[in-house]
Amino acid sequence: WQALDVLTNLAGRALVERSVGGAGGGGARITEAGQSLLAMADALEQARAQVLQRFGGPAGVSSAAPGLGLGVRTSMRNLWPCRVGALQAQGAQVRVWLLPDGGGDASGIAARITEESAQLLGLAPGLPLMALCKAAAVQVLPSAPRSDVHAQANAWPAQVQRVARADRAGPREVVAQLPWGGSGVGYAAEPAEGESWTLRAGRKVWLTVPESAVVLAVAD
Repeated sequence: WQALDVLTNLAGRALVERSVGGAGGGGARITEAGQSLLAMADALEQARAQVLQRFGGPAGVSSAAPGLGLGVRTSMRNLWPCRVGALQAQGAQVRVWLLPDGGGDASGIAARITEESAQLLGLAPGLPLMALCKAAAVQVLPSAPRSDVHAQANAWPAQVQRVARADRAGPREVVAQLPWGGSGVGYAAEPAEGESWTLRAGRKVWLTVPESAVVLAVAD
């Protein structure tokens, strides 16, 4: 499911449709977009094998073509394809306003980076990039955050898709659908003393993340 969440964010379309509860206990099916992605993956793997065979290397080894199998893995659970919307200088820092792919009129994402980082990345309006964020930096709230918190952090309404089983004490991991269609992974805030709230699929929540916790990645 974690891999599907990442793939869905990168594809910008639902790859699996889930149904919760019901007489059959719910389930999931691959969408037409998911079937197309599987067919594309098969075609790409066949083409890769043919290229490697042509240059004398076995399908599973890329020594004959350095870099062909190079990939990057990251521990960050949140990966959102975006484009730069605007840049706002704030002293030695730059506030970068990002427009998520497929976002329509949905709220954007704000990142706060150094002026030097913005120059090194060559940031400019319209530039495609990836916004990344650790799940530990994302807080899941039962209602909209206070206005003072909202002003200093990204805050988005969301709908719970999945809640991790509580195998141990502590914050619960939550996967929720964001306004632009992507998924966000974060941790539910501990309720205040005397308060309680129930986490379940379909519940409306809010996700918040500090602007300084959003990392930007640009294709080289």
